[in-house]
Amino acid sequence: MGAAEDRLRSLLIRAVAGDEQSYHQFLTALSAHLRGYFRKRLVQLPGEIEDLVQESLLAVHNQRHTYDAQRPLTSWVHAIAKYKLIDLLRRRSHRESQSVSLDDANDFLSYPDTDAADARRDLLKLLDQLPERQRLPIVHTKLDGLSVADAAKLTGMSESAVKVGVHRGLKALAAIVRGDA
Repeated sequence: MGAAEDRLRSLLIRAVAGDEQSYHQFLTALSAHLRGYFRKRLVQLPGEIEDLVQESLLAVHNQRHTYDAQRPLTSWVHAIAKYKLIDLLRRRSHRESQSVSLDDANDFLSYPDTDAADARRDLLKLLDQLPERQRLPIVHTKLDGLSVADAAKLTGMSESAVKVGVHRGLKALAAIVRGDA
């Protein structure tokens, strides 16, 4: 990596100093380097490599003023590339978790999820043991996913009362589960 590192580093330093030709050479050489970097890591997703190379080049371009010439360039570039790769994997996992293949959907629809239904029934029984000022904030914020502000509007409570209700309610639920109540 020594010769490639030195070449890339010197090209970037000259480019930051204003040498347009060096910048063009730097981007061309860095593109090839990044393709190899991503090719090793995305064997299963070869179609994503070019997009990641472009995203990384753009990030390097936007952050080139932050490069410390006393540090290895490839470490700095790899850090940027790694974050772009992580972003891609997060986006893909989120997208994949939101979609269900038709085969999975048929399996999902054909069998009732009794464990989830049982858990929900048990949770509702536990929540019924709480006073309304604790139960409603928990249901709205923790189960329904509302914000504290939305739960406050819905219940007519102040935001701080909702937060206190959630805190005290969860504490009371823990005591009930432990058998302390």
